[in-house]
Amino acid sequence: MSGAETPASGASAAAIELRPTAVESPNFSPASVSDEHVAPHTGRGALLRVAVVLSHTSHPGNIGAAARAMKTMGLRDLRLVNPEAFPSDIATARASGATDVLDQARVYTSLGEAIADCVHVVGSSARGRDFVGEVSDVRTASHALVDATAQGRVALVFGCEMSGLSNAEVARCQTLAFIPANPEYSSLNLGSAVQVFAYELRMAAGATAGLVAPQFQLATQAEIDAMFAHMEAALTDVGFFNPQNPKRLFPRLKRLFNRTRLEREEVDIFRGIFRAMQGRR
Repeated sequence: MSGAETPASGASAAAIELRPTAVESPNFSPASVSDEHVAPHTGRGALLRVAVVLSHTSHPGNIGAAARAMKTMGLRDLRLVNPEAFPSDIATARASGATDVLDQARVYTSLGEAIADCVHVVGSSARGRDFVGEVSDVRTASHALVDATAQGRVALVFGCEMSGLSNAEVARCQTLAFIPANPEYSSLNLGSAVQVFAYELRMAAGATAGLVAPQFQLATQAEIDAMFAHMEAALTDVGFFNPQNPKRLFPRLKRLFNRTRLEREEVDIFRGIFRAMQGRR
């Protein structure tokens, strides 16, 4: 691979359309102005300081897929270095509703410009390089990126689809990170790789809130004891249990129920079953 940073086939610096956006200052947050009060190095604040940089992306659909992956994990700052086609209807379609990330994306003519405001840069690569810096897995690298957001903006850089990062691009990264995939088939498309990194960044930032299981009132020990007494009476009434020859039936049943956390409604259900059993004698 050449050490020079060359545009992808069919693209040149002159051909890149620098789209006017609200992003002008290195201190700009890609979030809305109301997000500026969010503290960095915390869940949401840390994620807003992470820039995802796609270098020389050849297919606009991968830009859209990356935008979608970013938005699902709370990342907003997308930066593009010499994309072959952008803006693009294909990118918009693949973004599946994450068009706000695309609308705020900035286009650059070199990686150096894209990461100029970043204090820590991680490059993604699926293969080893002659690289003198740090090499780590995606999880370790994500924690390091989140930690560095306390000092400023950070960047996660992905190379072109066919050849990845150039040697010159790798040299601009403090860390080279890999996804520990199946060594016999480690190929991931660009959108999938961005999704894995975005997920790990979200976990590293502690943004783990999600679905909460409904909470029900647990049964008291007195209610459980009454259920067992009712169970013994019902099983005796139907001839299943012989109090004169109990064997180990109830110790086993109690052990079975004690492995669960019985809820009050569940106890009531069992008591209803026992009443029905006794009513059929």
